[in-house]
Amino acid sequence: MTTKNNPTNKAPLIILTAGGTGGHVYPAEALATELKKRGYRLALVTDSRGLNNYHGTLSEIPNFAVLSGALVGKNIFFKIKSLIKLGLGVLQALWIIIKEKPVCVVGFGGYASFPCAIAAIILGKKLVIHEQNSVMSRTNRFLSKYATLIAKSFQNTKYAPSNVPSVLTGMPVRESIVALHTNKYQDLPENKFQILILGGSQGAKIFSEVIPQALLSLKEEQRKKLKILQQCRAADVENLKKLYEGTGLDIEIASFFGNMAEIYSHSNLIISRAGASSVSEIEVSGIPSILVPLPTAADDHQTGNAEDLARVDGCILIKQIDFNVLHAAEVISDLMVNKVKLIAMSANAKKVAKTDAAKRLANAIEELIK
Repeated sequence: MTTKNNPTNKAPLIILTAGGTGGHVYPAEALATELKKRGYRLALVTDSRGLNNYHGTLSEIPNFAVLSGALVGKNIFFKIKSLIKLGLGVLQALWIIIKEKPVCVVGFGGYASFPCAIAAIILGKKLVIHEQNSVMSRTNRFLSKYATLIAKSFQNTKYAPSNVPSVLTGMPVRESIVALHTNKYQDLPENKFQILILGGSQGAKIFSEVIPQALLSLKEEQRKKLKILQQCRAADVENLKKLYEGTGLDIEIASFFGNMAEIYSHSNLIISRAGASSVSEIEVSGIPSILVPLPTAADDHQTGNAEDLARVDGCILIKQIDFNVLHAAEVISDLMVNKVKLIAMSANAKKVAKTDAAKRLANAIEELIK
């Protein structure tokens, strides 16, 4: 268990606890930035995988690591080992909370957030659970029963307990992305058509199989206009580069793009999975999108996330079973020649965006602790 950058002022302390994936980290980062502006002291509790691996505001506040483990799937010996780690992690989190004396704990889900949230419940601390998806995760589903407040990203969040106070905040996104909300889609240049492909860490294999072939089947004049940026798992980068070799397409492949706000600002179209962070950033930035939900996501929550945007014609939703070369090529080709449709999709996405989600969540927390 380690810490860093321990502040000395006596402002109220709020502890954030989150798993290490982008879906949990991005809203925690956005909230941390907002709360820091308001003068609060902050600390982050995660597990050893996430410790000191964060950027931005989360890297500037004390980081604590506790033991944790997943209980879903695997064999009985793995589950027993995870239970022991969780128990020890709760003891570590109890010590952190007793020592640091936070006024509130905010959990963003992921099993790494479980020990600290449980410790908050045991000690009678105010606990806010933020649920990013349209279907509440198993971790949050359990913790929310004992929470003081539930903050939701979607109006109708499945499995959210009706007897616990809740507030619709939306999904906090990074300030650099929020700044894109006022950009006008129609101002993008006509001579290039930039497609950003976000494969994510899970289930991105089908993107690598379908999208290169779909792009190559486009008409030559369309291919010449394309600028492709494709994100994939680090292990898949070299194989994907080989698939594009000799195609003449203008393409950049990477496992991570650090300048996402700049990339968004020049993108005509996004092809992505439908994680809560991705959908929320697409809405805020107003970029037309093709969303292909990961069918194996827990409780099929990605489909629920995408359906909210598809309902207002802010995206094109394609189920993975229907995401083949021919269909993908048809949709991409149609969008490339239909700027009116793209502009309408952009406007529709922005209409449902909650650009002030971080402020809403911070307001709810302040109301709670005052």
